[in-house]
Amino acid sequence: MRSEQSTEYRVELAINAVIDLDPIYERIDAENSQGAAEWYNGLEELVFSLDRLPNRGMRTPEDKTLRQLLYGNKPHVYRIIYLVNEDERRVFVAHIRHGARDAFQPQNIWK
Repeated sequence: MRSEQSTEYRVELAINAVIDLDPIYERIDAENSQGAAEWYNGLEELVFSLDRLPNRGMRTPEDKTLRQLLYGNKPHVYRIIYLVNEDERRVFVAHIRHGARDAFQPQNIWK
């Protein structure tokens, strides 16, 4: 009998990514709007879906070692910026940023 290896990755959020989520929640007024709450839940689901097929995101223009997934519709598109560590089977989410924000400095993303 052959044992199956898990194909899942562990998804971890950097402090910046956690801090990014609160203003998004407040900005869309998710506490008082069912539609906004569903949108926010979809964003979180996309983040944690990186446990499967994390390399599906495109490379970021700021740093080719980082990847991104986009969530939302124009003009309200958010970038989920992350790094995949294949050796440890981990995904490190660095930022969740509005797509209209200025480019980030890759050397500062893990603070």
